Amino acid sequence: MVVVESAGLTDVGMKRKGNEDALFYDDDLKLFVVADGMGGHQAGEIASDLVVKTMKDYMVRFNKKEAVEELADSDKTLSKDANRLISGINLSNQVVYQAAINKRAFRGMGATLSAVYFSDDTLIASNVGDSPIYLIRNQKIETLSVPHTVLAEQIALNQDQETRFGQEYSHMLTRAMGVDETVKPDICELQCFKGDILVIASDGLTNKVSSEEILQIVQPKKPAKACRILVDMANQRGGDDNITLIVIKVKQVQHQRRGFMNRIFRFIRRG
Repeated sequence: MVVVESAGLTDVGMKRKGNEDALFYDDDLKLFVVADGMGGHQAGEIASDLVVKTMKDYMVRFNKKEAVEELADSDKTLSKDANRLISGINLSNQVVYQAAINKRAFRGMGATLSAVYFSDDTLIASNVGDSPIYLIRNQKIETLSVPHTVLAEQIALNQDQETRFGQEYSHMLTRAMGVDETVKPDICELQCFKGDILVIASDGLTNKVSSEEILQIVQPKKPAKACRILVDMANQRGGDDNITLIVIKVKQVQHQRRGFMNRIFRFIRRG
């Protein structure tokens, strides 16, 4: 069993008129989601809200042992809980996609999604888009998410590509929620330990605050205080975009598998 303490905060920033970010966090449900919307008018706000609400409703129904939609082709390399998270992401994608088809004003809308879900003694992180998920462990910060951008994917193929593409490609998404009928999230499952800290953020934060700064602020502070400090920092540095983050601190873990050494197991699904 995993016991966590979390807090989340979203802010419109200093330049935008509306907030197209959405978030959900629930220590009892052990589900944490950040979505960053995109699209004209209010479509981005609608897309991110649909993503978050659908994920929440799906996992609530599952926890209540109600009938839920299942993946037709669950991945046998992933745990049941990881497949459950993937199912929720796929359902959320379908909901946004159908909404975009059914209403002209919503055409072209979409959202990033970054989610963390805890099983009995593991943490599962999954993302679509470029909203990062960080793990802080043993005084170090590591990125668990995989950025789905033109620049990141070109660099992954060829390290020399970084100098050939301008920074405008660093936020040009190669996949997003609701843009296509299906979506392929990246996912990883790690053994969880007491003292682990997870940070999920929109790029409105990470464009202004470095991962090392996040590490230094989040470690000693309670989640709510850390969120406030980081949002204020992003705004003080321009606040060009909406700013959203969730900070999760693991307070207790009762491991189910004995004899497990302090190392990371990953099962990653790449589209």
